Order: sequence, then C-alpha cells, then structure tokens
Amino acid sequence: MAVAAVKDYRFDSADRLENFHGNQLLFVGWEDHLMFCAPFALALPPSMRFGELVDTTLPGAFGYHPDFARIDWSAVQWFKSGQPWQPDFGRSLADNGLRHKDVIRFRTPGLTGIDGSCS
Repeated sequence: MAVAAVKDYRFDSADRLENFHGNQLLFVGWEDHLMFCAPFALALPPSMRFGELVDTTLPGAFGYHPDFARIDWSAVQWFKSGQPWQPDFGRSLADNGLRHKDVIRFRTPGLTGIDGSCS
C-alpha cells in the first residue's frame, strides 16, 4: 500500500506558549523510577522559584513513590535537555534558563526504585 507524505504541514500548535495564560510547560522526569514512564508536563509560571517547584509541585507529582521521602535534594543530579545542569533553588524558573517546553530530569543517588528495581 502506498503512503502519501505530508510535506507542507502547517497548523497552529495547541501547546504554544500564548495558550497557557502566563504559564509555560516544563517537563520533569525522575531517572531510575519507571513507575513514572515519562516526564510530567507541568504548566508553571516562569516567575516560580526553582525551590518552590521542588518543595510544592514535585511532591504532588512524585510524592506517592516510597523513595520520594528519602531524597537528599543536596545530592540530586540535575539534567537539562540531557546535559548535566545545576539549578539555583533561590532563583525563578526563567532565571534558571528554563523556557517553554524545556525538559529537566533528576537522578537521586542511592535511590533506584522499589527494592532497586528502577520502578
């Protein structure tokens, strides 16, 4: 069966920045914890402090995993778009260079899921 390729695909994306009423999408994933198979898409204000994201938003997303309460946030390894990255917890998402639809992930040394299963 023949397949027709769409070469001139033009549309207004539904997830463009202006559709989020002052917020921006930030994708956040937790390495070695496949209970969360993909990063969460969070609509957040760019003015939110990174520390507030960790203290108030991430517990709602990841807090029901048994490892979450054991995280040593000072030892967490952060990645932005796959590259090692060090956020400033006292600065805003925007001041940390996080833009609409950026992806960050964090690794928690010594915590690799339920009984080390990466789940």
